[in-house]
Amino acid sequence: QVQLAESGGRLVQAGDSLALSCEANGPSFNDNAMGWFRQAPGKDREFVATTSWSGRSTVYTESVKGRFTMSRDNVKKAVYLRMNNLQPEDAGTYYCAVADGYKGVVRAPQAYIYWGQGTQVTISV
Repeated sequence: QVQLAESGGRLVQAGDSLALSCEANGPSFNDNAMGWFRQAPGKDREFVATTSWSGRSTVYTESVKGRFTMSRDNVKKAVYLRMNNLQPEDAGTYYCAVADGYKGVVRAPQAYIYWGQGTQVTISV
C-alpha cells in the first residue's frame, strides 16, 4: 500500500509558474508508473501526465504539452509537476496517483489504485 501527499497548490495569476510535489510513503512507489490528474469544479477528473517507473518515459495530455513537466525521484519517493504559463483552464484540484502493477506509462485512471488527497490550484486572470 502507498500513501500519497500532494503539496504546492495555491492561487497564482495567469501566465505564472507553479511546482507541485507528491511524496509517497510505502513500498509500491519505485516499481510503478505514477500519474498526475486534475479535476475542475463540475467536471470529471482528467489525465494530466504519467511517467514510467524509471522516469525515462513521460506522456502528457495535449493541452499541457510544452508547458508542464513531470519528473520523479525514486530515492526521495516523490513525483513533481512543474507547470509554466498557467492558464485559467488549468485550475482545479491536482491529484497524484500510483498505477500499481504498471511499470510503463498509463493514462487510464482505472489503472491507478492509490490516490492522494489533492492540492488546489487556483488561477486568476
